[in-house]
Amino acid sequence: MKDDQPLQPSPGTGTDDERRFDPENLVRSVIAVPLLRSIEKAPADLHWVIIDVNLRHGEGRQGAKNTVYKLVEDALKEAGNTDPDQKVHHAKSEASQQYVYARLQGSIIRSIVERDQRATRAIFHIWPDFIVRAQIWKSVATVKADACRRAFATTGRGIVWAVLDSGVDGHHPHFDKHRNLQDLPAPVAHMDFTADPPAPMDLPADDYGHGTHVAGIIAGELEATSPTPPIAIVRERDEAGRITYQADRTVGSVVAMAPECKLVSFKVLDRTGQGPISNVIASLEKIQEINGFGRAIVIHGVNLSLGYDFDAEWFACGQSPVCVEVNRLVKSGVCVVIAAGNTGRGFALTINDPGNAEEAITVGATHRDMPHTYGVSYFSSKGPTGDGRRKPDLLAPGERIVSCGAGPDLNTYKTKAGLDGASGAYYIERSGTSQATPHISGIIAGLLSVRTEFIGRPQEIKKLLMDNATDLGRDAAAQGRGLVDMLRAIQAI
Repeated sequence: MKDDQPLQPSPGTGTDDERRFDPENLVRSVIAVPLLRSIEKAPADLHWVIIDVNLRHGEGRQGAKNTVYKLVEDALKEAGNTDPDQKVHHAKSEASQQYVYARLQGSIIRSIVERDQRATRAIFHIWPDFIVRAQIWKSVATVKADACRRAFATTGRGIVWAVLDSGVDGHHPHFDKHRNLQDLPAPVAHMDFTADPPAPMDLPADDYGHGTHVAGIIAGELEATSPTPPIAIVRERDEAGRITYQADRTVGSVVAMAPECKLVSFKVLDRTGQGPISNVIASLEKIQEINGFGRAIVIHGVNLSLGYDFDAEWFACGQSPVCVEVNRLVKSGVCVVIAAGNTGRGFALTINDPGNAEEAITVGATHRDMPHTYGVSYFSSKGPTGDGRRKPDLLAPGERIVSCGAGPDLNTYKTKAGLDGASGAYYIERSGTSQATPHISGIIAGLLSVRTEFIGRPQEIKKLLMDNATDLGRDAAAQGRGLVDMLRAIQAI
């Protein structure tokens, strides 16, 4: 492995590797994706389905169920159905408060979803045999950061966090209220490490979009009463499997994990979301220089939501050049938080570099608001490391996380939502351990802002978070010590 090994954000986009995480699998769909795939393979087959009715239907649950009954009846009649096995199981359905049970052909399933086009649909979701719920902005509460802000004022004030990524959009309104990207303490400055030579910037930019999304999870705030209130563009999958983009103007105020934390952007990824590993190493070395090699810590933490697939043939595990630099930076007093990677679909030993670094806090992903139910995200890279160490260290929410939109990513969302050229404060959803990682960064920034005696003691912070994490009852190689719990951690100090 060479120092110019290309990097890419944790949500990988490659198609060659069957382990590669596909974020489109997490797009909200009325028909569950496994069921859609089954229908595509055999549309004439009968499928046992559970139709989850919309609890917010204008006529209540029973009204929604009655509507579903009628949708199925009309679809079967139009198709000229004569198969007695294709039907709604009324007795079983009436015994349920929320579900309609049926056995239907794929074409009928698609038909009833297509017919259900009212403003408040009767059908919330159609599952093969499992129940999952998706909502918009819940992850701050999942790790109890909102409770800590109210009880302990863990706003991140006075803390500086470096985001090594594709940059940060300095013009996004999310960062205005607390001037997160401005008034940085000397000698801290935003820098573009994709330039030759690396160049300082007055206000950072992001021509890819990944870094802005990550930064918006760590810090910033935008109130619903702002002149440019938040607009979230979220994705859904329709009855034919097509992904649609919808603007949601009801998200209310958006508050990051540590809203007042200062952010310094070190741009290491280019407009394609890639860059040589040397960019990262140079950034880590620059932080050492700014901090006087641990003598005067000005940058308190680093977020690395990037990496590359680790292969033990390249290096002894955890001993690659970038891992060595990460360990040195931690030992100098800086918290380094790194994404585990998104190559864990059914595979152990898939922690990405630099997540193999021993001293780093390596983060896996879990469900946004129901981690106890759904456990570790299927895509989240699994340990142990190639040399047998426990990784990841912690879990944080990483599925369908809504944060600041920027760059080509946002342009795609706006175009597909019919908002091309429209101005506003836009937020989009992304999934991956890239999104889980800044949750931990923001938690630490919040803790350090009110427990300043822990500044410069990253190993103790790591131990504090791990000792007070919530065991989700999953294998340690998948969950590490479990879900981070900010409230429990601060109460343990």
